[in-house]
Amino acid sequence: MANAPTKPTTTVKQESSSKSGIFASLAIPICIAVAILIFIFILGDPSHYKGGDVDGEPTDIFGTVHSGGYLVPLGMSYILMVIVFSIERFIVIGKASGTGNVDAFVRRIQGFLNAGNIDAASAECDKQKGSVANVIKSGLKKYKEMEQDAHLDLDQKTLSIQKDIEEATALEMPMLEQNLTIIATLVSIGTLTGLLGTVIGMIKAFAELSGSATNTAKLSQAISEALVNTAMGITTSTVSIVMYNLFTSKIDGLTYAIDETGFSIVQTFAASHKAK
Repeated sequence: MANAPTKPTTTVKQESSSKSGIFASLAIPICIAVAILIFIFILGDPSHYKGGDVDGEPTDIFGTVHSGGYLVPLGMSYILMVIVFSIERFIVIGKASGTGNVDAFVRRIQGFLNAGNIDAASAECDKQKGSVANVIKSGLKKYKEMEQDAHLDLDQKTLSIQKDIEEATALEMPMLEQNLTIIATLVSIGTLTGLLGTVIGMIKAFAELSGSATNTAKLSQAISEALVNTAMGITTSTVSIVMYNLFTSKIDGLTYAIDETGFSIVQTFAASHKAK
């Protein structure tokens, strides 16, 4: 009976994971479509080229980026994906942190534990909300259940509390890491796509140089294509690395807060009941 709430909680997490997967499957093609539209109708507007000729010399940064060729919208879609998934992760991790500062919340819980006020600690979890509070509340609930259990010895009770906290953590934490693999993947494919554009641009440049009469305009356009794609790849990889490291750092902080408080719950139970 004590484990009855586990099923609905698991169902909620599965639904959240499913929504996150649907979001990813929709966000990726939308980002690609938006990038293509920007490339065609904004960057490719004739006003960005001298004489209104899109095959001519660009007159501003928009035309310069458009001259990077057909790999540019792909690189732009990568940047849009990084932005979209970063915003989504900020929202998810923010909700997981709860309504207040996590460190302050942990200190309050530890204060209630030291005072032996489990009910107040549980009420504090209800105020905080989020993944950290959910895990700690699960541990506190198990704490009270073990106090009423007369069949287990102290070691078995503390182990049961510790196991409950670990299970609750395993249920909450994967949701925070979902879609981070997309950001991590963009680090690699952003670089590789930029490199491919660079190679294609340089092939065109050397092909122009090998001709009997070098067209400086076409040579300049080929070099521009190579450099624009290089810049796209570097930008995508740089932003992806920064955001990925930022999110993993935040998740590690939440995990540490859970581990620290979970340890306090177990130690408090062991100390208070050993004395008895």
